[in-house]
Amino acid sequence: MKKNSLTLLAGIMFLLAVVSAKAQSSLPPSIKKGTIKVTILYPNGEGKKFDMEYYTQKHFPMLRSLFGSALKATAIDKGLTAGSPGTPLPFLAIGYLYFDSAAAFQDGMKTYATKIRADVPNYTNITPIIQISEVVE
Repeated sequence: MKKNSLTLLAGIMFLLAVVSAKAQSSLPPSIKKGTIKVTILYPNGEGKKFDMEYYTQKHFPMLRSLFGSALKATAIDKGLTAGSPGTPLPFLAIGYLYFDSAAAFQDGMKTYATKIRADVPNYTNITPIIQISEVVE
């Protein structure tokens, strides 16, 4: 009886340790520390337009197809409001592309930049701001 209780207790402690370790990580499983994150910002402004449906249904699927397995994950944010009341929304949309290395992104852009840029007018009149960063947490 004691042996069964100890085995059960050990199993419960193991499960709690696994759950606790996973809860401490705020990153999705496909995104780990050191992953390269390409952030594409679309600033708000007078006369600026952004077609979120096209962006999510056409542009991002095209990016996934072009970059293939080099593209590890994607995400899209739709701007809703600024942080302070009465402050204009800073960005209409933000796109995220995740790669194992900066070279993986740059190699894809060398090949597909013309095609990607040619699609931008189909969903926006905004010149995007691009930032490349490394995920640290």
